[in-house]
Amino acid sequence: MGVPKVSVVVPAYNCGPHIEKLVASLLRQSLPADEFEVIFVDDGSTDDTAKRLDRLADAHPHIKVLHIENSGWPSRPRNLGIEEARGEYVFFSDDDDWFATEALERLYACAKANDADIVIGKMAGYGRPVPRELFRKNRFDATLANSPLIDSLTCHKLFRRSFLNEHDLRFPEGGKRRLEDHSLVVRAYFLSRRTSVLSDYTCYHHIQRRDGRNVTAAQLDPSSYFASVREALDVVDANTEPGPLRDRLHRRWMRNEMLSQLRGKRLLNAPEAWLEQVALEVQKIIQERFAPGVAGGLPPLLRAVAYLAERGRVADLRRLALWEAGIAAHGTVDELRRAEHAVTVTIAAELRSANEPVGFRDDDGRDVLMLPMEEIAPEVLDATAQVRKARLDLVARHRETGIEVFLPLNFQTERITGTTGPGTVHLVHRATATIDFAALNGGRTRGSWMLKARITNVGWTEDARLPLVFLCRADGSRPRIRDERKVWNRLRSAVGRRVKR
Repeated sequence: MGVPKVSVVVPAYNCGPHIEKLVASLLRQSLPADEFEVIFVDDGSTDDTAKRLDRLADAHPHIKVLHIENSGWPSRPRNLGIEEARGEYVFFSDDDDWFATEALERLYACAKANDADIVIGKMAGYGRPVPRELFRKNRFDATLANSPLIDSLTCHKLFRRSFLNEHDLRFPEGGKRRLEDHSLVVRAYFLSRRTSVLSDYTCYHHIQRRDGRNVTAAQLDPSSYFASVREALDVVDANTEPGPLRDRLHRRWMRNEMLSQLRGKRLLNAPEAWLEQVALEVQKIIQERFAPGVAGGLPPLLRAVAYLAERGRVADLRRLALWEAGIAAHGTVDELRRAEHAVTVTIAAELRSANEPVGFRDDDGRDVLMLPMEEIAPEVLDATAQVRKARLDLVARHRETGIEVFLPLNFQTERITGTTGPGTVHLVHRATATIDFAALNGGRTRGSWMLKARITNVGWTEDARLPLVFLCRADGSRPRIRDERKVWNRLRSAVGRRVKR
């Protein structure tokens, strides 16, 4: 066997049958088996994982297994995998995720076509968020300045192996290091000569196991967690000057790793002592590390959370979280038309909290977000710019694989006045989209597709499930439509007749 095109490195620990989906996906790759290798690093498993992997390696020459004493975290297994790898490129996978059939072939082809040091393949998330905006389109020369690369900081990417070795890019070892991906990936972004994003094919399926036994799924320790945040911020500071770019990159950690801990259901479910520790750590980083432009660039809801966190107003954070926990998108299908392989839908959607529309107060021509507490400066809640940029997307999701496709549409936002009180306004988004099932997802449509209306506004991105399911018997075929509004109406009528009897 010559030099493989790709080495897939997989840390494995007590994964049991959860690894089978990954294994099956690797064995059915369109890239020939003699053109890639898989390196499983068994991190001292105490179940039958080691034997399971050894049997796999015995049956498949392109699969090998390393057995090490338990390190307790994926960093050391990944680093050993890099040392063992012979491939031109290295991809880091988790043991309970899986690949699409053409993933390795397409990722490698993209890397070669663009001479890329890093290729990020589109991901589908299951109980885990994935960077939706980054995957809106292909980006063959992406940088931290010209694209939302900073939204993708997990290591599930294709890296040129010589690039990793040239810059000694390795995962931090020594105990359970939360966010171990971040410092490596951010350094790699700054050092990469070219980074490409492949968005027209879903390459990687990323899962949060329901049994909660992903290695990094347990509740974080505030002290070590925020020490890792500071390490990542240090990398940014070493490679940027004070100004808009640094603020935008810092904003990613403020939004995702800091303020996300102090919002909605996550805060409401947190133990009080833990919450106090997190709030204190967040307060210190905001005060010590961030310029005013970091919070200033956030949407108003997150500016409000940052405002309260910086001032240590934990009780008000809890009140705000209680209100935000009720936020949801609501959508309706107003019209449905079909012609051959195409379907045209007209929808309406809005954001509500506890079934009341999210409202804005008119303050001298500004739209000010209405929240359930006082004593927040009006400029913090000024939502005028975000209201103007509010967006409605229509997303088709393939039920069997989790693949999501943005659909082209025309939409407009209607301002409805007075619903939430005198001098107030709320937004209703209306859109029309035509879905061509001969072209959707490159014609790969076999199975069932559901529709979601996705509203992005003032700090939320919320999905409303629409009551339509499209069933395709073969790729590119004319869909059968199941209108669940009719199913529900029939069910409701049947229940009503039974009650009357």
